[in-house]
Formats: sequence, structure tokens, C-alpha cells
Amino acid sequence: MKTIPTIATAGVLALALAACGGGGGGQAGGGTPVEGGTFTFVISADPGNLDPHFTSLSSTYQVDRFLYDTLVNIDTKGRMVAGLAEKWTATATEATFTLRDGVTCADGTPLTATQVAANISFVGDPKNASSRIGVFVPAGATATADEKARTVTVTSSSPDAFLDRNVGGLPIVCAKGMANRDLLKESADGTGLFTVKEAVAGDHYTLQRREDYKWGPPDADGKGLPDTVVIKVVQNESTSANLLLSGGANAAAFVGPDQQRLRSQKLFQRDLLAVLGEMWFNQKAGLPGADDEVRRALVQATDLDQLSTVLTGGTGKRATGLVPPGMGPCPGDKVGDSLPKYDKDAAKSVLEKAKPAITLFYPTTLGPTMQAGAELLQKEWSELGVQVTLKGGGDAETGQLVGGQLQWDVAFLPLNVSLPSQAVSFLSGPSAPDGTNFASIDNADYTAKVGEASKIPGADGCDTWGEAEKALYEQADVVPFANSNRPMFGKGAEFELSEGSLDPATIRMVG
Repeated sequence: MKTIPTIATAGVLALALAACGGGGGGQAGGGTPVEGGTFTFVISADPGNLDPHFTSLSSTYQVDRFLYDTLVNIDTKGRMVAGLAEKWTATATEATFTLRDGVTCADGTPLTATQVAANISFVGDPKNASSRIGVFVPAGATATADEKARTVTVTSSSPDAFLDRNVGGLPIVCAKGMANRDLLKESADGTGLFTVKEAVAGDHYTLQRREDYKWGPPDADGKGLPDTVVIKVVQNESTSANLLLSGGANAAAFVGPDQQRLRSQKLFQRDLLAVLGEMWFNQKAGLPGADDEVRRALVQATDLDQLSTVLTGGTGKRATGLVPPGMGPCPGDKVGDSLPKYDKDAAKSVLEKAKPAITLFYPTTLGPTMQAGAELLQKEWSELGVQVTLKGGGDAETGQLVGGQLQWDVAFLPLNVSLPSQAVSFLSGPSAPDGTNFASIDNADYTAKVGEASKIPGADGCDTWGEAEKALYEQADVVPFANSNRPMFGKGAEFELSEGSLDPATIRMVG
């Protein structure tokens, strides 16, 4: 995750790019379930194109969780559990999934193994330019189906240490949507718990629960599930908080100071720890970020502790790696002392000579602290002879940056993933627009260590994945510096979080 607004899941850039955080913590539930009803859920960014194979936005990933199922689910404790597949086996190069019997698409047609295999092969084929290639499906991976045995077998020429978990997390599109992807832009064709009833871009999305849904997580047929879900797009967090407190919404997540007044109301709460502060350098030829010394000097010129305090409003902690704490199978501090240390004198000797002109991008959808952090960097760097121009942007601009259409030199863009392998396509390989390596990173040590780690199935390769991350930090290719809790509050409803977002099957309307 898997995708890109600034705080997301599985290869998602915090608003801007679709990867993840875990769930848990906060005020306990225990309300009495109420049958039916409408669950109103506030998100901060419009999801745009709803096609799950062509997005990296966390907001889209969240909406698509209501509409599409995956072969494997991840429960609230981060464990792999049955999804569309009832069982599976895997190595680093091959995985076989046995499908549940009786799964149907929203139009009532049965989901077949052939359709599932077509999804995987489509995303794995580079010519289709899916944004999920390298995140869920390794480039060049293909899948075959055995309808009689109800199995789908995935084969990858390049090893993937978490092949079953990654491929298992791909949203599965049914036959009509695969044949005509235009259908998926404002609607859906999946096997999910809900279908799209109305889509008004920039305002709201109304979803209807499927009465025939009999598979998926065990909670999917539980008491208290809403009949209707209304997902409202509200960019201003104070407005979202007012909606929640007044009963105009049942759930919303918060990055900024409004979370303090919501906590005081003792609302239902689930916590999401995610990377909020992460700095990237555009390394395209001819730009300041292409110079190793300049990148390192810019990091040396930055008081990362102070920047973390500003960006998180004093509530966050220094980041420990690409994967937030509590997510994935590889715990521990991967950053350590690998980043260039704060040393303004050393930075000054490089920057006064290079005199770089920097355009610093920050996402405006993540709250006012992003601008405050950008202004702090502008002040620190300008004192050392750097010409710094600030450029704030919303979802559209973030998408352009990731797609290679926006001019930028340095950016605040938190990429949140639940597995280290999910970040690889953002940190290596083809540059945007030909790939998702939007910063044009070319780190030979990182690539070599990734190659080694990918051959080691599961958590046994965690140490090698950590060495790969260290290679990035030593060269200042990416700088994760702040983790922050992004609590999701509920009123009139309870729910759980998994893979960095709200799990639709766990929603319970309560009285």
C-alpha cells in the first residue's frame, strides 16, 4: 500500500501516493448494534478515478475497499486471513490461491478463476501501465487458472519475498470492468460488500450494501452493518470535526489540532500510526537533487527533530523507516544514525558553493502544519545561500508530481507501506511517467540488497531489507523523519482499522 494521499496504505503516498498504518488503541466500543441505517464517512481528498488498478491515492484505496475484495485479507493484528481465497501456498516466485465457492460479482455473475488470473496478469504486464505493478504484482508476473480446482497460480520471474501477501492484496475487478475500464472511473465492477449508487466528484459518493454478500470477513454478515454508506469529501478538518460532533457524520480521521477537542468528547476512537514527514529529492539530470553532495548538505542543514515537532504539532515521533511501527513483519528502527547528521557548518561549505535554487512542494491537503514545515525549511536553507520557492498543492498537483508532470526539486510526501517490498517501485526502476519512481532514484546498493532480500521468503529477509533501506538513507535518497498518530473518531458507529484504513466489514451502527 497500498497507494498515495499522504497517509495511506500499501504503496500509497500520503495523499498523494496508494501504501499503510495499523489499527487499534483509543476509546473502546461496546454500543448496542442498530440494524440498517446510513453510515456517513468523511474523507479529506476526492478519490478521483475509482479504478483500483490505476491509482496510488489513499483516498481511492479507502473507497475501493467498500467495492472490491482481495484474495487475502489482513486482519486488525496484521495477520493474513481468508478473502476470496480460502487457502494458499507460496514461495518467493510462485503462489497458488484456491478460491472460495459461490462468490459473485455485483451483477450476479459468478467470479471465476480465469477472471482472477486475468486481473493479476493485467497488472503485471508493464504495457498496461498499472500503478499497482511492483506494489501488488511484480513486473512481468503472470497467472493461470484451473477452473475445475478453483485455483489461480501466479508465477514471477523476479523473486518477491511477500508474493502471497502482495498479490493477495490486489483488488479483483470482474469481467465487465476488465473489458471496459471506463466503467470503473465513477462506478465499480467487483465482488465487494457495497456497490456505487451515486458518484458526485469532489462532494460525495453514495454506496449501497449488497444483500447477497455471503463471503469475505466473518463480520460481513454481522448485526449493525449499514444499508447505505455516504462518503463525503471535506478538505477542512475543522469542518469535519463539526460534522462529527453535530451528528452529521459517523467517522473521520484527523491529522491536525482538531483531534484534541474530539478526544475531550470521549468519542469512539481508533488510532493509525503512519509516516507523516518524509522528504524526497528530485534526482533527474540537471536538477540540484541529482548531486549527492547537495542532497546530503540539505539534510545536514535541517534540524529534523524541530521539523518533526512542527509537522506533527508536537505530538509525533521521529520516523524509524519506510514501514510505520506495528505494521508488517519487520520491526525495529531502520533509520538509526544512517541519515547525514545535523551540521550547519558542513552544509554551508557545500551549499554556498553550489547555490542551488530549490522548488519545495508540500501537500496542502494534510493540514496547515505542512506549510509551516515548508516555511521552516525555507528559513533554514535560505540562511545558507539556497534560493527556496514554496509550492503548495492539492490532490491534482500531487498526482502530477508523481506522474512526472510537475516541476519540483524537494517534496514532503509521506509514502506509507506495510511491507518493504511495496516501496521498491517508488525507489527504483523506471522514472515517471514511465514508472512510479517519481524521484528518479538510482541507488545501486539499494537495488542489490533488494535483489537479495526478495529471494528470502517472509520475515527471514528482514535484516537484508533493513540494509537496503540504510543504503537509501546514507545517500539521502529519501528522508523519513516524522511518524504521527492519525486517529479516526466515530459517533453513532464503531469500526476497526486494518492496512491503514477503515475496514468496511467491521462497521457497526450503534445506539
